[in-house]
Amino acid sequence: MPYAHAKDGTRLYYKDWGKGKPVVLLHGWPLTGDTFDDAALRLAENGFRAIIPDRRGFGRSDQPWDGYDYDTFSDDIAAILTEAGITEPVALVGFSMGGGEVARFLSRHGTQRVTKAVLISSVVPYMAQTDDNPDGVPQATFDEMTAGMKKDREHFFKGFFKDFYGVGALSSPVSEEVLMNSWRQTMMAGLRPTLAAAKAFATTDFRPDLKSFTVPTLVIHGTADKTVPIGATGRVVAKQVPGAQIIEYDGSAHGLFATDKERLIDDLLTFLKGDRAEQGADQRSAIPLTQQA
Repeated sequence: MPYAHAKDGTRLYYKDWGKGKPVVLLHGWPLTGDTFDDAALRLAENGFRAIIPDRRGFGRSDQPWDGYDYDTFSDDIAAILTEAGITEPVALVGFSMGGGEVARFLSRHGTQRVTKAVLISSVVPYMAQTDDNPDGVPQATFDEMTAGMKKDREHFFKGFFKDFYGVGALSSPVSEEVLMNSWRQTMMAGLRPTLAAAKAFATTDFRPDLKSFTVPTLVIHGTADKTVPIGATGRVVAKQVPGAQIIEYDGSAHGLFATDKERLIDDLLTFLKGDRAEQGADQRSAIPLTQQA
């Protein structure tokens, strides 16, 4: 199993599947790189090299006390690319919390290292509700989450994933086994990483990073996402990043990689296969939007 080593010595687990143009798939909180198994398999079968890390503190990576901030997360990605011997530019795909890593990697490590960017149900540009971000999530919600995790983490996440996937009394877009697997992945993380990473995505303001999105950018977000509301995130990115495309999945919740698996993979392949990497931001505005639901 491949491991890279971060600047502070933390071992970072990653999968390396396929051969071809490299695509880095960055998972969300509180899951692991297994989130992207279905997508990574299809990418590898279609001529891409899929790199799928477990974020520090999660999955099979080490669980250090420190380093749960987006500067460190982006540096961890750079360390993985170095250890994997990848010197060419990569496409970055970030789900939920992973979208913040895409943003910070672009601003911290340079757009010359990136061909394309995809934000799926992403926390970019800013999750917190403030006077200048009224559509964000109230601090009380994050406080309740923290209290629930500290009181009974196992029970908290059993309920958390129902909203995550949009499971209700009359709707069940994923199987019970998907819920069980998500809970299993979550329990692989330590409590300290789980809490610290939640604070990072809840408080980090990526609005200054948006100017670094000068590569072709695709935003995919569910309109019924209760975990990361589209109004404060996906639609803002689509409005503020020149030429960015947005595909809204009507009525879909947060966990699109499971609830809308085949559609999501098809949309990823269409975007990644498109010959757009050489186009500048001013040219991307001419690219037609993928038909929305």
